[in-house]
Amino acid sequence: MRKMTSIHLLSAGKIQSFRPIREEEVSLMIAKIGKICDDEREGGGVVDLSEMTLSLGSSLICRIAFGRGHEDEESKKERRFGEILREAQGVLASLCVSDFFPSLSWVDRLNGYRDWIDATYEKLDVFYQEIIEDHLDPKRKNESENENEEDIVDILIRLKEDKSLSVDINIKALLVNIFTGATAATVWVMTALMKAPQIMNKLQQEIRNLAGKKGHVDEDDLPQLPYLKAVVNEAFRLYPPIPLLTRQAMQRCTLQGYQIEPKTVVYVNAWAVARAPEYWEDPEKFVPERFLNIDTDVATGQDFGFLPFGAGRRMCPASLMGLVNVELAVANLVYCFDWEMPKGMKVEDIDVESLPGITVHKKIPLLLVPKRSGLA
Repeated sequence: MRKMTSIHLLSAGKIQSFRPIREEEVSLMIAKIGKICDDEREGGGVVDLSEMTLSLGSSLICRIAFGRGHEDEESKKERRFGEILREAQGVLASLCVSDFFPSLSWVDRLNGYRDWIDATYEKLDVFYQEIIEDHLDPKRKNESENENEEDIVDILIRLKEDKSLSVDINIKALLVNIFTGATAATVWVMTALMKAPQIMNKLQQEIRNLAGKKGHVDEDDLPQLPYLKAVVNEAFRLYPPIPLLTRQAMQRCTLQGYQIEPKTVVYVNAWAVARAPEYWEDPEKFVPERFLNIDTDVATGQDFGFLPFGAGRRMCPASLMGLVNVELAVANLVYCFDWEMPKGMKVEDIDVESLPGITVHKKIPLLLVPKRSGLA
């Protein structure tokens, strides 16, 4: 199933085919922020960057996975999907009594935990069923005959109907696995940059020198922005999208003197690994330069001191797509605008506390005041 996902859904070629969607959605976000800049004289001017980037993520997922319909329907679908997704992430990150004491599973039913799980996944099931039925509509199927215009659900339906595959595809289960890991990584990068003005200035200089007065940063520019990649890597190190990696022991083994039995659930603290003082110099400091002189590819999961997307066969299959999404969004945010703190607030007031969840979201929204750079 993972091989099928990597080859047919999230291959480099397929990710590249989604480029117009990424660039359009980032452009729409920049336009929304620009409108807030223009409305500043009427009392506006403050942008909730946490909400703005979450909205961008939901829009990207909905268009890439589910395709595009009428504008009003799309807006309702994105809001509904975002709400269900956040609830599902909360369920996945929570702990229940039966995880540790199976014989006490009745406690989870008594305290309402089991009902919460059932209700959340019933919402997901209903949502995905509606999407699948919409894609099975004969009119829509005729419109999606060109594989370059297929979204992820179109591909999954086509593969399920392909009798040559050796496995039966559970479309809903695959969608849950792919999208419940959606993150708010962009806002963490911007949080780190706001707390380090000199680094923000250095990044802006790199991007603006390259893009000039083009008005935007596109994906062709990204390979020519090494400091941007270093900034994103360093933000991923300090604020990994998935701080706890879950694995299951396949056979009996010994780890640092402890005997681990088969089927034991093992949690790897990726957050702690990325801040280990024996591996990283000044691990608590935001220093993008540390990634300029080392050959690091975060999308492959081969650097075991730094695992923002996990590692091995169970690492995040959407790491390549997630990385380009974040780089493109951050590049345009810092190219198009200069960012300031709201009146009465200082950089020191920016909080880095996170909400519980399988992926890390800021507990307190990042509120900033954008000023047009004059280049966009």
